[in-house]
Amino acid sequence: MKRKLLVVILTLTLVTVFVGCADDDALDEVTEEMDEMEEEEPMYEYMDITPMDAMDLIDSTPDIMIIDVSPLYDDGHLPSAVNYPIGDGSFEAAVPTFDMSKTYLIYCHGDAPAIEAAEMLIDAGFMNVYRLEGNYAAWVDAGYDVEM
Repeated sequence: MKRKLLVVILTLTLVTVFVGCADDDALDEVTEEMDEMEEEEPMYEYMDITPMDAMDLIDSTPDIMIIDVSPLYDDGHLPSAVNYPIGDGSFEAAVPTFDMSKTYLIYCHGDAPAIEAAEMLIDAGFMNVYRLEGNYAAWVDAGYDVEM
């Protein structure tokens, strides 16, 4: 979106410089197009939360979906977590089946896969996306229960 906006601004600037001035109708059209572009793509971000905040979120959100995107799910995972490993395409395939109105807590055993999964949800239009800061190790270090 920023690139489109920059192209529109640069185009308008060039037209103004080389033609001498842009007529009011052209300016209005460009302004309307810029407004439409801003309305089209709301920018959401996932939120990193600590294990303690994650526990509070889990306790206060009965229908939360906890997703482990790691291939190490069988070695231990958060209670009630489901497993969609990001590396084998399972997560990508599952995203279209997720309910956009739900809250999602994403974690892994490493930052990069969890960040990638959280960003995928955001890019798909999900608004309530959280990533467990420190991932599975931080959860264990905080002394919270795990399932095998």
